[in-house]
Amino acid sequence: QVQLVESGGGLVQPGESLRLSCAASGIIFSIYAMGWYRQAPGKQRELVATITSGGRTNYAGSVKGRFTISRDNAKKTVYLQMNRLKPEDTAVYYCNAAKSAYEAYWGQGTQVTVSS
Repeated sequence: QVQLVESGGGLVQPGESLRLSCAASGIIFSIYAMGWYRQAPGKQRELVATITSGGRTNYAGSVKGRFTISRDNAKKTVYLQMNRLKPEDTAVYYCNAAKSAYEAYWGQGTQVTVSS
């Protein structure tokens, strides 16, 4: 059974930081590209950041310079460090693992709320 389990979400004030984690099981983690996506109420799910099996990263323009995606293949875990959070970052954040367009998996999501 493939599982992606997100953790680290919560309620924070604007300007504060959170680190999300996504622990994978049931896949050969090192050959998968990993990503973080988010979905706010009434909006489409959107790309936040991705990291390839080789460590190349890509970020949405709205988070570039504030968020950092990283991976630890030994721990089969991908992280999203989120700094200087804004209310617009409020969403459910989902972990994604993709070996190809034909084999991809999603986590259950973790809620991030940024509010004063």
